[in-house]
Amino acid sequence: MTVGYTVFDTPIGACGLAWQDGAVIGTALPGSTAERTRAHLATRFPDAVESPVPEELRAVVADVVALLSGEARDLRAAPLDYRDVPDFNRRAYDVARAIPPGKVLTYGDIAHQLGAPGSAQAVGQAMGNNPFPIIVPCHRVLGAGKNTGGFSAPGGVATKRRMLVIEGAFPEEPTLF
Repeated sequence: MTVGYTVFDTPIGACGLAWQDGAVIGTALPGSTAERTRAHLATRFPDAVESPVPEELRAVVADVVALLSGEARDLRAAPLDYRDVPDFNRRAYDVARAIPPGKVLTYGDIAHQLGAPGSAQAVGQAMGNNPFPIIVPCHRVLGAGKNTGGFSAPGGVATKRRMLVIEGAFPEEPTLF
């Protein structure tokens, strides 16, 4: 079946969603423009065709937009295609998907939940390779001491922090005024 993708507006910019056979195969956090998000998806999925979102995935797009608007949404029902995802990563993603908006875990917390204490670095690598950002909320996974750590999405740690502020997990950044 054809791989499809769409780019859609959210309060933090244009995000993307790619699908095949009724399941999400990838998402994209916003680039600096919709064209950059589109280019990112085209690079990841070169055979994909920009298309309207299939009926069975419209709720996923609506939930992502609502979540990034500050509404608590549970994206665990979104169907994900894990066929190219290593088993350890999948298990780490399943733990991350259970983190509700406004809450966070550390890489070490996830390692312990996986029964693999000492594998925090491997959890960090799994989150860095997350093909489903937002749906698998890797932004809710922090370093030791609740340090934001890195973030491989466009905008880096600033995007991660912004998403955590929107969800109520972090306070607003103080300004000079």
